[in-house]
Amino acid sequence: MVQLEILTGKRAGEKIEARHFPFIVGREPGLDLTLEEPGVWGRHLELRLAPQHGIVLTVLSEALVSVNAQPVREHRLRNGDTIEIGALKIRFWLAETRPRSFRLRERLIWIGLAAVFLLQIAIIYWLGN
Repeated sequence: MVQLEILTGKRAGEKIEARHFPFIVGREPGLDLTLEEPGVWGRHLELRLAPQHGIVLTVLSEALVSVNAQPVREHRLRNGDTIEIGALKIRFWLAETRPRSFRLRERLIWIGLAAVFLLQIAIIYWLGN
């Protein structure tokens, strides 16, 4: 997953996870990330997953975007890149992975092992009589 951290503007400090691609950013309501800041266009940029290249930022229409203070039209993003959209700065991060919880599975295995143990004790007792 990808995490976008808004560094400046009204929503500074907010972190957004991009869970699907393409991920569209702009001013229009209903986009994946709607930003109402000066210099943000209706459909400003798109993040897409390119199998050979990773996450690629593509500028939509004639909007202006800089990555690490360099103007771009299309750019392969790297962890920690700073995206500038109008007056807004956003940091691109690869989100931390969350390990799956195995508690239920572990408990079921221990219950199963206890049942097998008790069954073996019962069989030994039954065969001994």
